Amino acid sequence: MTRVFIVGYNQSKFGKLMDMSLERMLHDAAMPALERAGGTPDVVDTVSMAGLCTTMLNDQSLLGGLMAMAPGFAGKSIDVAENACASGGQAIYNVVTRMRAGLADVGLAVGVEKMRDKEGKMDGKLIGRVLGTASHPDQRTGKVFVFPHIFAEIMAKYMKAHGVTEEELAYVPVVAYANANHNPLAQMHKVKVTHDDVMKIEGVNRYIVDGLPLKTYECSQISDGYAAVVLATEAGLKKLNVKPDHVVEIAGFAQRTDPLNTDLRDDVLRPSGAYAAVNAAYKMAGITVDNISVAEVHDCFSIMGAMSAEIIGKATYGRGARYWAEGKASIDGECPINTSGGLIAKGHPIGATGVAMVGWAYSQITRQVPQPLQVNKIDHAVTFNIGGPICASAVFVLRGKN
Repeated sequence: MTRVFIVGYNQSKFGKLMDMSLERMLHDAAMPALERAGGTPDVVDTVSMAGLCTTMLNDQSLLGGLMAMAPGFAGKSIDVAENACASGGQAIYNVVTRMRAGLADVGLAVGVEKMRDKEGKMDGKLIGRVLGTASHPDQRTGKVFVFPHIFAEIMAKYMKAHGVTEEELAYVPVVAYANANHNPLAQMHKVKVTHDDVMKIEGVNRYIVDGLPLKTYECSQISDGYAAVVLATEAGLKKLNVKPDHVVEIAGFAQRTDPLNTDLRDDVLRPSGAYAAVNAAYKMAGITVDNISVAEVHDCFSIMGAMSAEIIGKATYGRGARYWAEGKASIDGECPINTSGGLIAKGHPIGATGVAMVGWAYSQITRQVPQPLQVNKIDHAVTFNIGGPICASAVFVLRGKN
């Protein structure tokens, strides 16, 4: 099969982009990424984009047309991927599969989201309703903020099933914020959060849903942001002027989907589609979990940080929270997870999230992250991006080019 490589990455600081338009965001995502890959728009054969909330929050669909307004992109093959919060991962998947099919040599995946207004303010209820459309209709009744509510219920099930405490799960955001403090592109870069802060109910930190364990500090951010990765086949590499040590292979990838309604699933704590996606990506790459040195996972809530450690195979079933509590996911641990700060502290601009996860893993392998966050010895990296209530799963395994 055709080999596919990541050759360039660019992202904005996540958080508040104020009056920056979607058109400007797309331009500013794509152009520097291409420049870093030693290319220009004329060598790009295909583009896939993600921007889940743009239709309802920004009154803008047909993002491909906006991308075509950037210099050099008119007349190109451009599509928009939609797979809830896994839309960014889906966009990369779309480009990679076209390349593997021989339909393109150089491709671009771009993710954007503008979730705040020109003053940086957000409409929480509107955003909750927009994101709630990625849930099953039967699960929206009586829930103002659908996904925090659903994941709080999953969190309670997890704690009961495995004898896990809130204290153990609180280590997920502690690690995330600690890493974000070293990442200047992270939304919560300047915010310090201790374990006591996560456990103490005061100020901004509160229980999201009465009677359920999820707290504010355990939730991802409402973010503006953009991200773009440039991909190339071996033929595409000849069209670019990229540094050899800035070439990283997508060694394995997979996308799977679990049923949408979590109330009707008996595997919600062990989602079969998510596990299948990880296993398929490892098999394609010809590796086992023992080869994974660093990971970026979809910690939209602390419970997903814990479960993701299990899904990627680093923790056994039911031991994910303890993996974080024991320091194994920390920067100096067995397998550092979310060295970027994750969705909890780096930020979660929906369409850009999956692209940024792969981009950060690429930056780890090419040694382009801030030194305090750099993992020194990397065999392979894995990214695990989900959409909806652990419904859509996009997984990528990366390794340095041999």
